[in-house]
Amino acid sequence: MADRYLSFTGTPPGRFLTRRLGLPRPTALKRWSPGQPALDGGLLHLTAGPTALDLAPVLAATGLAPDDDGRPAAVVLDATGVRDVDGLAAVHAALHPVVRSVTANGRVVVLGTPPDPDDHHQAAAQQALEGFTRSLGKETGRGTTVNLLRLAGAAPAAASTLRFLLSPKSAYVSGQVIGIGAGDRETAPADATADRPLAGRTALVTGAAHGIGESVAETLARDGARVVVLDVPQAAQDAARVAERLGGTALPLDITAADAGRQILRALPDGLDILVHNAGITRDRRLVNMPADRWKPVLDVNLASVLRTTDALLDAGALRPGGRIVATASIAGIAGNAGQTNYGASKAGIVGLVRSLAPRAHAAHGVTVNAVAPGFIETKMTAAVPLLIREAGRRMNSLAQGGLPVDVAETTAWFAHPGSGAVNGQVVRVCGQSLLGA
Repeated sequence: MADRYLSFTGTPPGRFLTRRLGLPRPTALKRWSPGQPALDGGLLHLTAGPTALDLAPVLAATGLAPDDDGRPAAVVLDATGVRDVDGLAAVHAALHPVVRSVTANGRVVVLGTPPDPDDHHQAAAQQALEGFTRSLGKETGRGTTVNLLRLAGAAPAAASTLRFLLSPKSAYVSGQVIGIGAGDRETAPADATADRPLAGRTALVTGAAHGIGESVAETLARDGARVVVLDVPQAAQDAARVAERLGGTALPLDITAADAGRQILRALPDGLDILVHNAGITRDRRLVNMPADRWKPVLDVNLASVLRTTDALLDAGALRPGGRIVATASIAGIAGNAGQTNYGASKAGIVGLVRSLAPRAHAAHGVTVNAVAPGFIETKMTAAVPLLIREAGRRMNSLAQGGLPVDVAETTAWFAHPGSGAVNGQVVRVCGQSLLGA
C-alpha cells in the first residue's frame, strides 16, 4: 500500500502544513538501483584522537570521491583512539561543524573499538559512542542514517560493511551498533565480480514465494547467486514462478517437517553457501485469549524449524567453508509487542540462537551466523493493519516511514557477501531506527 502521507509531505502544501503543525516530515529515501548505485556526493574522513587504522584504501573501495565542496554525502569518523572522557570532546569537535552540511539521504558512520573490560575509562568512552550515535541518528533527519562500527581488528575487515553502509543499499538501516571481528582472508569464486560478488555460490531462501523472501531471493540472484526458492507445497506454483524468473530452482517443502533437513540435503547434494531462514507466520492474540493451537504453529515455523534445519545442515557439512547463515528476527522479539507473545518469543529465540551458535559455527565450519530484525516493512501483511496502527508503525522511527522488503534483502545480501567474514553473531535492525527497543 502506498504511503500517501509521505507523498503528500513532498508537495508544497504538504511541506507548509507539516512545518506549521509540527508533524513528521519524512524524506523519500533513495535506494539502490542500476541508475543510482552510489550516494550522490563525496566522502569526508575525520578522526577523533590518535588512530592506527589505515582507512584510505578501504574508503577508496567504496567508490566515493573525497568531498570537495563542503556538502558531503557521507562522513566517516575514526574514533577508535578515544579512550577517556576528554577524547569524547574530539568527537564533538569533529562532527559538530559538519553535521548540518551532510546532504539529504546522507550517511554518518562512526568507527570505535569494543569496550575493554580491563580499562573502565576506555570502556566508558567507547560505550558513550553508542549513546552518541543513536542520539545523533534521531536528530539528523532528511533521510540521513547514523551507525557505529566496533572494530576488533584491522580496517580491511570492515570493507564490505563500509561499502554497504556508505551506499543507497542501507537506506533503512540506522542507529545500529555493528561488531566487526578480526576477519577472514576469504577469496571469492573465480567468476565473482564487484557487481556479482555471489557468483558461483548457491543460496537457499525459505518462505521465498512472496513478500520479503521473494525480495531476498531477487537480491541474492542479482548479486550472482544461484537461488533455491523454498516454500510450502501450497505455494509451489508461486515458488516456481519466482525461481523461473531468477534462473533458480523451486523446492516445495514444509519447513516444519521433521525430515525437512534431510529433504534439503537430497535436493542439494553438492551443498550450499548461503542459508536464509525467512519463513515465518503470525497468529496474533493477547495471551489471555491465546489457545495452544495459536501458540504452537508460530514457535514451530519461526524458531523450531530454524533450529532443526540448521543443525541438520551443519551436522551434515552441507554448508561449505565461507558459508553464511542469515536468520530473520524482528523488532517484536527485541522490544515486545502487545498481542504477539508467541511471535515475540519466537523472534527473541532467533537472537539467542545467533549469539550462541555464531562463534561455534565459525570455529567448527567456517560459517558465519547473523540475523536481520525488520521493523515496520511495507508488505501485504502490514497493509491489512488498521489505519491508525499502521500510521504509528510508519512514523515511529527516525526516518518517519516504513521500510520496503528490499531493505531487508539488501541487509541479507551484505551478510552473505564473501567479504563479510568478520561480521558474525550480529543482529541488525532494519527499522529506520525504530523508537521502540532502539
